[in-house]
Amino acid sequence: MRISVIIPTVNEAENILSCLISVCNQPGEIEVIVVDGDSSDATVEKAQRLALVIRSERGRAVQMNAGARRASGEVLLFLHADSILHPSALIHVRDSLKDAAVVGGTFMLRFDVDHPILRFYAFFTRFKLSYFHYGDQGIFVRRAAFEKLVGFKEVALMEDLDFLRRLRRLGRVALVKLPVITSARRFIERGPIRQQLLNCVLVALYSVGVSPETLARWYLSKDGQNRQHRQSPRMQRPGDQN
Repeated sequence: MRISVIIPTVNEAENILSCLISVCNQPGEIEVIVVDGDSSDATVEKAQRLALVIRSERGRAVQMNAGARRASGEVLLFLHADSILHPSALIHVRDSLKDAAVVGGTFMLRFDVDHPILRFYAFFTRFKLSYFHYGDQGIFVRRAAFEKLVGFKEVALMEDLDFLRRLRRLGRVALVKLPVITSARRFIERGPIRQQLLNCVLVALYSVGVSPETLARWYLSKDGQNRQHRQSPRMQRPGDQN
């Protein structure tokens, strides 16, 4: 079973090699596609060492759909560039898909920062509840199911939540009991409580019908205010001593 791993990027030079190494070390037949949205740093140069790199208009959903059109695998795995796969991740994906009723799935989550609030948040990703699973945990899907859904809706925000919701209508969505390790940089910048509250507000507003475009404008305005006025303490990553 050939798996195409599709990674959208914009200015991910700091993270892309760690992500790609975790993918390329997986056993079995894989294809790795990085879809770059006009990065201004060294993302493309670094990614070309280990993956096919294609260019796309910027926008996570747009980039993931572009990667899917280029991919040749029977299974598509969409992975964020600041995430790292467990060494046995694709073995478990293939095992999950031996069940014909399973159309796709996600992984559990772990952050790259050791903080009690982030551990608490990540703990809930072991449960099969819709609002505990998002794109930063990785999303895998059978190509046939992806094409039946006509891919991701090319919206400004919540494309992952929308896709998983539609995918569940086609069949079983598996939960692989292994973590994807993902960057906590947003939580570091804002503070873990503030960022998680913001996430919850966004999901709640989306659930009652607020459009992704409106949510994106509001989120970006909050992000801009945060960058202008932030004076957050630095959270220590494992291994940092200074």
